[in-house]
Amino acid sequence: MLSLPLFHRITGKRVVIIGDGDMADAKRRLIERAGGICCGETEAHHADLGFVALENERAAEIAARRLKAHGLLVNVADRPDLCDFTLPSVLDREPVQIAIGTSGASAGLAKHLRLRLETTLPQSLGRLAEALSAAREDMRARFPQADQRRKALDAALAPGGALDPLQANSADEVDAWLAGTAAPETDRVEVLKLTSTDPDDLTLRQARLLGEADVVVFAPEIPEPILVRARADAVRRTLADYDARNPDEASPGLTIILTY
Repeated sequence: MLSLPLFHRITGKRVVIIGDGDMADAKRRLIERAGGICCGETEAHHADLGFVALENERAAEIAARRLKAHGLLVNVADRPDLCDFTLPSVLDREPVQIAIGTSGASAGLAKHLRLRLETTLPQSLGRLAEALSAAREDMRARFPQADQRRKALDAALAPGGALDPLQANSADEVDAWLAGTAAPETDRVEVLKLTSTDPDDLTLRQARLLGEADVVVFAPEIPEPILVRARADAVRRTLADYDARNPDEASPGLTIILTY
């Protein structure tokens, strides 16, 4: 990854804007939409973030240096080389937000990826998130262990599951799902036999299983672009370590063993 994606809360906070015209106005609208307070450079000592929207490249660079000297993280329009952070294209299903970025390589590409997703994700996605938030304590009571809650949610939110996010009525099914869901199985193991080291060759099932696993045991030949499909907090082990402990279950080749 060239950038670490973060969601920065700016409600009620000052954000410096340097610039005029349409480019600066667009930044002001975005900041105000997120609850921030637009201000000028004279209030930089109260701010954490700054935006520079100037057509003149030399003037933009000088302004960015001034703001950075105040300790601000700075975004400079159309100058990714000067940016401490870049702005993604955001698909908004409040409180769900999907941010698509290219580390400044192409804002147009990010926009068109967002537009494709806009046609796929229902407006009800935000209501589903709010319903799950409201049911948090009920979920804790129903599934006292954290791994049980995660596994139950994984099953419910999977394609065709009781709370499939792509189904418009999922937000209305949370209570019924909680009432009728049994505790999930534990210590389930899945073995993936891959056909190549190309991530594009993963089947939909393999990609889903990889993204849900608690422990990922992989052959040395498995490349990082495939392994990053797993959860960031999943435990990783090499297949050599696994085979040493389980000699009767050795699985050579492009193999991934997943534990849930």
